[in-house]
Formats: sequence, structure tokens, C-alpha cells
Amino acid sequence: MNGLLTIFQLTLAEARRRKILLATFVCGVAFLGMFALGFYFIHREMVKHAGMDQIKQRMMLTTFVLAGLFGVNFLTVMTAVLMPVDTLSGEIASGVMQTLASKPIRRSTIVLGKWAAHGLVLAGYLLFMAGGVLAIARVIGGVAPPGIQVGLPLMLLEGLVLMTLSIAGGTRFSTVTNGIAVLGLYGLAFVGSWTEQIGTMAGNESARYVGTAASLLIPSEALWQLAAWHMQPSVVRDLHLTPFSPASVPNGAMVAWALAYVAMVLVLAVRGLSRRPL
Repeated sequence: MNGLLTIFQLTLAEARRRKILLATFVCGVAFLGMFALGFYFIHREMVKHAGMDQIKQRMMLTTFVLAGLFGVNFLTVMTAVLMPVDTLSGEIASGVMQTLASKPIRRSTIVLGKWAAHGLVLAGYLLFMAGGVLAIARVIGGVAPPGIQVGLPLMLLEGLVLMTLSIAGGTRFSTVTNGIAVLGLYGLAFVGSWTEQIGTMAGNESARYVGTAASLLIPSEALWQLAAWHMQPSVVRDLHLTPFSPASVPNGAMVAWALAYVAMVLVLAVRGLSRRPL
């Protein structure tokens, strides 16, 4: 346990030293500032049209909030991939890993400590960004999407899937190769998910099965679709009034698979570093 805490603290200290935390905070503040400005002007324009139906007004504002959360989700995904992309491969290439592994610390402890530290940073980033979007919407427009208590954990799980893949890839590949591979897998999941959605709307079973297979290969985008489904008013999602209303909604089995997926990839990361010559 002491070794795990040591690696955990060293990883956080390294993130501070390399100004990763500062960069995420500054960019996050810029994103929230832009969102607040856009939301303010949209809300002000709606207030001018006093005759606008209140239900329609709230639906439009909620859709804009979902667009903000979609942006947060994308930034969380990029952070999940890029933040730990060289945490193992970079230290192996520089020789730092040889020093760490020569201490009385198991290689499995190194992987788990780094995973926990990056997971904590990722959770904090998502909480800061999504909380900022929700606070802005509440203060300026008095709106709040439903199902946040379900949607945000699903967004975090999506980030953990990609973060774990990035860490696992670092045990086998160079930093650049690892980043390209994980982002490529995310792109595959993104295209597969939209193939499934369009196939469902068009009644094309083959396209739907292709999309489902892609979601099983990497369940990141399916988790976002499920999160978006929960964070919309029922009338909006049932009538598919926004681009965030999925036609094919993943169920609890996909969440269970994503949790198992993280566990399995983490085991592969531990085995990969344990077997890699340093």
C-alpha cells in the first residue's frame, strides 16, 4: 500500500511539474467563459421575445446545455487519452522506469498507482467542466437538464475506458504510436455509434449490428449516447428533436461491459509492463 501511495503522489507531482494541471485549468476556464457568453446572449434574445412559449424556450436552452456538455465530453476524452499517453512509454524511453522498477516496488503497483492518480485528475476535470456548464445554465437561464446524477458518471466511465487504453498502450508502444492508436480506436467507436444510430432510424439491421460490434470493441461512444439519453427531457429524446437524441439506446449491459472492459485492459497493462524488458 505504501508503494501504491508513493507512485500516486509522484504521478500527481509530475503532472503539476509539467503544468498539465495548469493547462487543463486555463483551457477549461476559457471554454466555460465562451459557453457563458453564448448562453447569456441566447437567453437574452429569448427574453426579448416575451411571446415565446416557455416550454419551447426551456427546451431550446436545455439543448444548448447539452451542446455544452457534448463539448465537455469531447475535452474529457482528449484529456483521458493525452494526459497519460507517455506516463509509461516516456519513462521507459528515458530510463526513469528502470530506476522505479529497481526499487522494492512491484511493476503492478506502478501501473495501478499511475492509473489511480490520472483517474483522480480526470474525475476532477470532468467535475470542474460539467459543474461549470451546469452552474452557468442554472444561474443565467434557470435550467438544469434531468438525469445529471446518471449522465455524469457515465461520462466519467467513458473517460476511464480511454484513459486505461492509453496507459495500457504505453506498456507496448512508443508515445506517438500509442496516442495515434487510442485516438484511432475512439474514432472507430464514434463512427460505429453513428452507424448504429442511422441504421436504427433507417431500419437497416446490418448497419445496426456493425455499430453494436464497434461499441463492444470500444464502448466509449455508447456510454456518451446513454448519458445524453438520460440528460434530456423525455419528450425531446422520444421525439428525437436534437442531434443528442439517440435512436438506439444502450442498456445496463453496456455499462457492465464497460466496467469489465476497464478491469480487463488494466490487467493487460499490468501484465504488459511486468513482461516488458527494461
